[in-house]
Amino acid sequence: MSSPRPVFYVSDGTGITAETIGHSLLTQFSGTHFSTNRIPFVDTLERAREVAALIRARGELMGVRPIVISSCVDPALAMVLGESGALVLDVFAPFIEPLERELLETRESRVGRAHGMVDFDTYHRRINAMNFALTHDDGMSINYDQADVILVAVSRAGKTPTCVYLALHHGVRAANYPLTEEDLEHDRLPPRLRAHRDKLFGLTIDPVRLAQIRQERRPNSRYAQLETCKREVGAAEALFRAERIPSLSTTHTSIEEISSKVLSTLGIERVMY
Repeated sequence: MSSPRPVFYVSDGTGITAETIGHSLLTQFSGTHFSTNRIPFVDTLERAREVAALIRARGELMGVRPIVISSCVDPALAMVLGESGALVLDVFAPFIEPLERELLETRESRVGRAHGMVDFDTYHRRINAMNFALTHDDGMSINYDQADVILVAVSRAGKTPTCVYLALHHGVRAANYPLTEEDLEHDRLPPRLRAHRDKLFGLTIDPVRLAQIRQERRPNSRYAQLETCKREVGAAEALFRAERIPSLSTTHTSIEEISSKVLSTLGIERVMY
């Protein structure tokens, strides 16, 4: 087997943008094995030279040309990274010149703006949404009046991580409600959810996958048995159909996709932070 191709996500900020775009690009190449590293806060020429040397050394060690996916906005930093001998892909380069022509304005190459706390109102909205998600996790709080969305599902179907993602990346106040065995004995919504029908979105999952997840949490328990999972998932899906609650399977769906589907279905329009 050939050596994995080293990939570096390099940024003058957190590196989230470079890693997100880079990951999306690399998933298009299933025939190559990649070894990825994120290097944030490369915001000085001295640090850029250190990183370039590191990348060059890794390429020599692996015997293959590294790939650098960079979101450094300072052209001087990008030039230094180019001295590493790697293939350097600037995630902003294809868009800057067309935007400058269209807007009749030259960009300001200011470091760290993409994820900086430049808008305090927006930042606090995200923090408040995160606090809301944590407070309303797994039915711990049942005051759903301020919720934008309520995710409904059996235990371990992906409610909590989706709520956290919605809060952190979209500032959405997301609560979740775990369907208990008592809830699933009936073909109607639990009473506490009926007043919030327009906020509900159901998550389901393949029972085999659910059993695997539960087995990791509570090994050899009734909770993790495949028959238990089949019964709960079947009852939850029947409930969603009977109550006409929109739903989505999380089995092979990423949190990003789930979140986008929830927002689109419920008509919630929020930018991604």
